[in-house]
Amino acid sequence: MVHQRSSAEWLSPSSDTEDMVLSLAPRLAYFAGVARTEHVTRAAQEMNVPQSTLSRSMARLEQDLGVDLFARHGRTVSLTPAGRTFLTSVERALAEVGRAVEEVRADADPTTGKVAFGFLHTMGAETVPGLLQAFRADHPRVRFSLVQNYGEAMLERLRAGDLDLCLTSPVPDAPDLVARRLDEQKLRLVVPDGHRLAGRRRIRLAEAADETFVTLEPGYGLRRITDDLCNEAGFKPRIAFEGEEAETLRGLVAAGLGVALLPPPAVPRPGVAELTVTAPRAVREIGVAWLEGHPDTPPVAAFKKFLLSRRGSLLP
Repeated sequence: MVHQRSSAEWLSPSSDTEDMVLSLAPRLAYFAGVARTEHVTRAAQEMNVPQSTLSRSMARLEQDLGVDLFARHGRTVSLTPAGRTFLTSVERALAEVGRAVEEVRADADPTTGKVAFGFLHTMGAETVPGLLQAFRADHPRVRFSLVQNYGEAMLERLRAGDLDLCLTSPVPDAPDLVARRLDEQKLRLVVPDGHRLAGRRRIRLAEAADETFVTLEPGYGLRRITDDLCNEAGFKPRIAFEGEEAETLRGLVAAGLGVALLPPPAVPRPGVAELTVTAPRAVREIGVAWLEGHPDTPPVAAFKKFLLSRRGSLLP
């Protein structure tokens, strides 16, 4: 018979719930096996463990919990009411662990595993679909979890373990990340049709110093590049609208609400003229980043190798 603990024992550090969980976890499968067979010897044979080990484990489990889980009847056992209550939760916990094992093994499978991949909004219409199509020609069953976001938000998710890889700009330089430059993309000054500069093909950015700009919000990589290029051209941009997506900005330009520095569109948009910027050099670097020291599953390693092989030819 297991004796109830004293108040002092229940309040001791060893009875802390977290410590109890750590202590119980290795014995839950043993408990479920004995409960299923109602026979310690048979359970030990099925689980391929010594009977003495199993008996000691069950006795220690009852001692740690402070309740009787089994009623003994010679060589057989039966669950007490407390044991039946405990078994319900234990079976649920073991089933959840089993599902987790299956999920992580499936995600790591070289043929059918999963890659969590983040990329900039501006790369979602054309660049990323083309990359995935090319990669899946040789890896047709690899699955992808795709996340579109701005650079800083993707790096946060990379650090949190939500992403395996991300395409971002500017290419990050941080001690906890590994980043490789893959390509660069020319930026254009986008102006409304009918604008005084719309008939030009090329322009020095300083010629737009008096214009009103529409830009992405602070924190976006393209916003930082815009601010830096304007500063290099000798002025601080006067900003009328801030948005979260490049094509929305192109629409604002078409509506005559300002000008913008943007990458080329996937599909030409009416209502705007797009001018090549000759000075300063208006480009943004695109790179792939991942967490330093983070082990790759086979599908992630294969996709990383594929992306690195596209250095200089990433963009369509």
